[in-house]
Amino acid sequence: MEKVPMTRAGHTALEAELKHLKSVERPAIIKAIAEAREHGDLSENAEYHSAREKQSFIEGRIKELEGVLGRAEVIDPSTLSGPIKFGATVRLVDEDTAEEKTWRIVGEHEANVEMGLLNIKSPIARALIGKEEGDSVEVRTPGGEKSYEVLEIRYE
Repeated sequence: MEKVPMTRAGHTALEAELKHLKSVERPAIIKAIAEAREHGDLSENAEYHSAREKQSFIEGRIKELEGVLGRAEVIDPSTLSGPIKFGATVRLVDEDTAEEKTWRIVGEHEANVEMGLLNIKSPIARALIGKEEGDSVEVRTPGGEKSYEVLEIRYE
């Protein structure tokens, strides 16, 4: 089985989501299904069908999280240094627009571009791996070619 790299924070967040689904969401949906059954004919009971659909989603997400957490390889970036690798926080400057961006390279299950968390499998992250401060990076994105210069690499 392929290991899933993730940071301690990402692992903790997924564990918290799993615990919430099992201890709060699952019991609530079971109760909602029981209440909907009491309303009679299930074939035309919208509340029942909606609750069953939500139950299916919750159970699927629980199985997905258990699988990911079971294959998780937690990596502590604070013990790393050197060229860019998993867990690095990288400050870049766009060589065309002079716009600075800061990304942290994380596992795919904790990635969130709006929060600056970049999926290790993304084109930008793959292009950055192995680079050092001062290096120029060419990235082919869906929006076209981009050129960045690596300004700073931190492991926190």
